[in-house]
Amino acid sequence: MAHKSDLIADDILGYLKAQEEKSLLRFITCGSVDDGKSTLIGRLLWDSKLIFEDQLAALEVDSRKVGTQNGEIDFALLLDGLQAEREQGITIDVAYRFFSTDKRKFIVADTPGHEQYTRNMATGASSADVAVILIDARKGILTQTRRHSFITSLLGIRNVVLAVNKMDLVDYDQATFDRIVGEYREFAQQLNYKSIQAIPMSALRGDNIIEPSPNTGWYDGPSLLGHLETVQVEQEAIEKPFRLPVQWVNRPNLDFRGFSGTVSSGVVKPGDKIVVSSSGQTSTVKEIVTFDGNLDQAVAGQAITLTLEDEIDISRGDVLASSEARTDYADQFEAKIIWMHEDEMLPGRPYLIKMGGQLSGAQISTLKYKVNVNTLEHVAGKTLELNEVGIANIAADRALAFDPYDDNRHTGRFIIIDRYTNATVGAGMVNHSLRRATNIKWQEMDVNKQARATQKGQKSAVLWFTGLSGAGKSTIANLVEKKLNALGKHTYSLDGDNVRHGLNKDLGFTDADRVENIRRVGETAKLFVDAGLITLVSFISPFKSERQMARSLLEDGEFIEVFINTPLEVCEERDVKGLYKKAREGKIANFTGIDSPYEAPENPEITVNTSDQSAEDAAEMVVNQLEDLGILAAWFPEI
Repeated sequence: MAHKSDLIADDILGYLKAQEEKSLLRFITCGSVDDGKSTLIGRLLWDSKLIFEDQLAALEVDSRKVGTQNGEIDFALLLDGLQAEREQGITIDVAYRFFSTDKRKFIVADTPGHEQYTRNMATGASSADVAVILIDARKGILTQTRRHSFITSLLGIRNVVLAVNKMDLVDYDQATFDRIVGEYREFAQQLNYKSIQAIPMSALRGDNIIEPSPNTGWYDGPSLLGHLETVQVEQEAIEKPFRLPVQWVNRPNLDFRGFSGTVSSGVVKPGDKIVVSSSGQTSTVKEIVTFDGNLDQAVAGQAITLTLEDEIDISRGDVLASSEARTDYADQFEAKIIWMHEDEMLPGRPYLIKMGGQLSGAQISTLKYKVNVNTLEHVAGKTLELNEVGIANIAADRALAFDPYDDNRHTGRFIIIDRYTNATVGAGMVNHSLRRATNIKWQEMDVNKQARATQKGQKSAVLWFTGLSGAGKSTIANLVEKKLNALGKHTYSLDGDNVRHGLNKDLGFTDADRVENIRRVGETAKLFVDAGLITLVSFISPFKSERQMARSLLEDGEFIEVFINTPLEVCEERDVKGLYKKAREGKIANFTGIDSPYEAPENPEITVNTSDQSAEDAAEMVVNQLEDLGILAAWFPEI
């Protein structure tokens, strides 16, 4: 029972050509734990005679060693390849399998059912056209069934197969099947599905997998494979406006300049008018170039190189679009977010977002609400935890080209990346651009930062004092300001406690509030620097990301990080405000150094340690180093 085709032996080129011309369907299997997802795919491959000889031999051996079917063939082992999966009898990672029939090619993603691996399931669903959602006929609709259904809908899957599995364990009872299907359709009315095909089956016994089963004579619908071979999904992408994210500027010689990428939607022909989303420049398609020769047209899914009639500036990451149906181009937008990391999402924290070939710094400026994936209710919240879904406003550092995700899955999705670890921490789907992203412009002023600083005979800068509570930040900053004032410098101090009496009085001490606390102060300090002042900021500012965010708001040389490197035991011994004692007694939550982390600077411009020097000596040291850094020198305009 192995994969066979007469063309493989008789005409391998013909076989490959036939495979190339078939349409491709990507589908995902999902559902709760032990609903039979891996077994279903294994049975599908087995009954379709799509298992190669070496796979078959390995499967028979593994079924005897670690199988769960008393030595019989355990179809799930075709997909569960990790040792931990085989030991526990569960799916952990996403397993992809390619196979083909006479009618179509398929890529199937077998995804885990456990809640803690929901992010893996979302990864598999992000590129799927169809979702096969399994339900154990004995258990009915479970929490994870609802969660996976909501996420597949969120990710733009519109065609669903409701696979009511293990019908053999309920004696193929039609009433049980009808009840489950009715309950699911009622729940799915809240989702954006286009079609739901319900199929009663037994993955283990092969009922309704390839052929209609005699055990379900009351069912007159298609088998699973029959439905997957005929469901139509390709036309949807072709009917959308033309989009080509540029992956490479192809310049092999002086006489050729093309723009390479995969058409994400629509159709393009020579003579079509296109626009570069970032610049608004337009041109006409001259040729559609491929390795096998020029094309009369290209459609969604084809990898091509376009040449244009005009020499216009186009770079990797740009999006070429139909001039009659342009993309949005904005630096602020609303999006759905699936959080995929153990560290919670913190509004205001600087992240990176990657949207196609475009990469930009960004902040989640506002979490509008979270979505309870079990009831689909909107829930208030400030952060997102692992596997949670929310609707948020996002502010990017630069304008990006995109479409709303509901209009185009390829140009409306993005991932969120941690700046320091480069880990993918979230996935997002754009709802729409924000109106303020396009109607608010920066107003240039004739009197600028340099003019204001020159008037004061100094360079403007931020002295950012960071360290644990009790390290001496405010004391040293106060002494430094007095010394600068005596030197005739123009200064202003932003102290952590003082700012919380006004600007930040609405913020608490959770990680999310700490991030917003620093974001506001960073923006305020930037304004003071623009006013030509030397600004002293004294905040614990425990997270590297937020200090880096504050630094990135200013020009090179304007942000001076002063690390008050006083050990925790020294700070706790001082405990001037009695806060460490209360934190140790559990009376204060989220206290930095006790139950909330402090991330020490790696390369501060200035470091002092008040455990072995007085505050006065530390202040004198800071001022001396400021002079060495050129901060105290006058700034005169070039003549």
